[in-house]
Amino acid sequence: MALIDFYPQTRLAHIGLVFVSGTLFALRGAAAIAGARWANLAPLRYASYLIDTALLAAALLLLATLRINPLAEAWLAVKLALLPAYVVLGVMALRRARSPSGRVAWFVAALACFVAMYSIARAHHPLGLLRPLLD
Repeated sequence: MALIDFYPQTRLAHIGLVFVSGTLFALRGAAAIAGARWANLAPLRYASYLIDTALLAAALLLLATLRINPLAEAWLAVKLALLPAYVVLGVMALRRARSPSGRVAWFVAALACFVAMYSIARAHHPLGLLRPLLD
């Protein structure tokens, strides 16, 4: 079987993992802001690592299947540039923020980054769903 034969399943896995990853982050972030200790328990952290690793693997498999150079496609390049920002903002929100207001600010910024990446992926354009407003 060729790699392309698995495209529908890989795409569906990637989309599902995006929603699971984003939902878990949103729940953990909201809990951390509320002061709940469970937000940073080891099983949740490890589940998050596992989900995000599977998400990255699905993304790389999609790139290989479709033979896309992510740096040659502007929307993918922007999405890739936002990914490390999302990770850093998320780490700040969940573990490193020094104050409750800082935690909220980092969390909102991380969520905005996630929404931007989702929007870019849906629109297949670097401006995401803002494209009609800014064109």
